[in-house]
Amino acid sequence: MRPVSRYGPPLAVMALIFVLSAQPDLSSGLGAWDTLLRKLGHVTIYAILWLTVARATQWRRPVVAAVIALLYATSDEFHQSFVPGRHGSPIDVAIDALGIGLAALAWAGAVQRRGQSPGPPVTSPSGGEP
Repeated sequence: MRPVSRYGPPLAVMALIFVLSAQPDLSSGLGAWDTLLRKLGHVTIYAILWLTVARATQWRRPVVAAVIALLYATSDEFHQSFVPGRHGSPIDVAIDALGIGLAALAWAGAVQRRGQSPGPPVTSPSGGEP
């Protein structure tokens, strides 16, 4: 896998998270729905981050992918503490961790259902599936 296709997706997700975190106010004015949708956004984007980092490790290091995503979640909340109108929250890191964990569990379940071991698909010497 070429470096751009390997590392580009997680870097793009990280950049998106950074840009959204740098916004002074993301409130939509929908009250409780706004809070719920933003928290679901946290779960979703960090699940996607874990998936892209796990893919970059060729699915061989899911724990490393989780640590990287969790460290990024922590650094993102620290970053938000410097943005006017925003604040860093350990609760948001926990919500991000939920997204990371759900993605990892979904991946592990998919691997188990296919009866394969974790890692990239095994290819034959001709380059195709065995």
